[in-house]
Amino acid sequence: MTAPELVTPFPTPPRAVRTALEQLRQAEDGGLEPAGLPLLDRPWNPAGCSPHVRAQLWTWLDDVAAWLNHTYAWQTAAAIPSCWPAHPHLVSELAVLACLRVTAADALAPHALEEWHRYALPGFHLRMTERLGIGCPPGRHTDWPARSWAAEYDTPRAAEARRALFDGDAGPGRAAGTVRPGRSTPGGTR
Repeated sequence: MTAPELVTPFPTPPRAVRTALEQLRQAEDGGLEPAGLPLLDRPWNPAGCSPHVRAQLWTWLDDVAAWLNHTYAWQTAAAIPSCWPAHPHLVSELAVLACLRVTAADALAPHALEEWHRYALPGFHLRMTERLGIGCPPGRHTDWPARSWAAEYDTPRAAEARRALFDGDAGPGRAAGTVRPGRSTPGGTR
């Protein structure tokens, strides 16, 4: 009988993700400005990655989610649901967490990995719990509860009402420092 592994290694990023991270590290080491590197993929921001990188990123993030669940999810609140790709906030958060973990593990001293354990991982779990609540128990994806609020926000009527408020605030005849009705004056009275 073989003994179980005490620790499971963090999933290795696929070639395209590793290449993107290495190119960014080299650019940073070379003192290049991020604004001058718009074409480099940033795997922590999947929406801005090329289709080639994204295709490899999804499988890796799925492996990372499984690794996190097996390694750190002692309580159910810390477990990433299997439907994580259906939650845009988890997609974004998981990509950042995974890239931070790779960077921390590549460091020459333990400080970055300690910070990942102290700040990044607990922050991820806290935000996931805040956003999902008891959201998606195993096998039962819960659709976006705020969908109706977002749909109303996107209506032409709501957009026009916001534009009218913006235009009224910044419209002609509004001088800097002018007190508008209902606003506090510099002395603090209304």
